[in-house]
Amino acid sequence: MSQTFDWGAVRDSLPLLLQGFRVTLLATVLGTLVAAVLGLAIAVAGRAPSRWVSVPVKTVMEFVRATPLLVQLVGAAAVFTSVEPLTIGIVVLGVHYATYTSEVYRAGIDGVPKGQWEACRALSLPPRRTWQAVILPQAVRNVLPALGNYAISMFKETPFLAVITVQEMVFEARKYGTDHFAYTEVFTLAGLVFLVASYPTSLLMRKLEKRLGH
Repeated sequence: MSQTFDWGAVRDSLPLLLQGFRVTLLATVLGTLVAAVLGLAIAVAGRAPSRWVSVPVKTVMEFVRATPLLVQLVGAAAVFTSVEPLTIGIVVLGVHYATYTSEVYRAGIDGVPKGQWEACRALSLPPRRTWQAVILPQAVRNVLPALGNYAISMFKETPFLAVITVQEMVFEARKYGTDHFAYTEVFTLAGLVFLVASYPTSLLMRKLEKRLGH
C-alpha cells in the first residue's frame, strides 16, 4: 500500500523548520563574513615577500582544503567542548570557505592591471595605501559574484552542522520526522525552503556577474 502524503505534518512542522531556518541563516551570514574577511587576509598574506609568512599560510590552507568539512566540524567539537556548537559551526564554516575565497581574492588581485601597481610605485605610495586605495577596491569589485556563489554553497552545506547538534533546519526536520514518522513530508518541505531561499539568490549573483562584466 502506498503511503499518503500527510499535509498535516507539513503544516505542523513548518514552525519548527522556520525556527531552524533562522539558525541556518545566521550560520550562513556569519560564516560568510568570517570567510570573506579571513579569505582576504590569507590572499594578502600568501603574497608576502617573506617565506616565513607565505609558506605556513599556504600549508594551513592546503590542509584545510584537503580535509572534509564534516571531519573538521567533528574534530573542532571534540577539541573545544566548552564552546557553543553554533559558534563552532560558524567558525569552521568560515575557515573552511576562507581557503576557497582566498583563491577568489587572489585571482581578483592578479586581475588588477600591472599599470596600477606601477603607478603606485611611481607615486611612492606606501604599501598599505596601495592596497587600501587602489588594489583591493578593484579586486573585490571583480570577485563579488564568486563570493556570493560561495555563500550559497555554504548555505546548502549548513545541514552538516546537525552532526555537532546545532539545531538548524535539517536537524529540526530529522527530529520531527523521528517523533512523528513523517520523514518524507518534513524533508520535502526542508528541501523546498532551501530552494526558495537559494534560487533567487543564485539568479541575483548571475545578474550581478553580468553587470560587472560590462
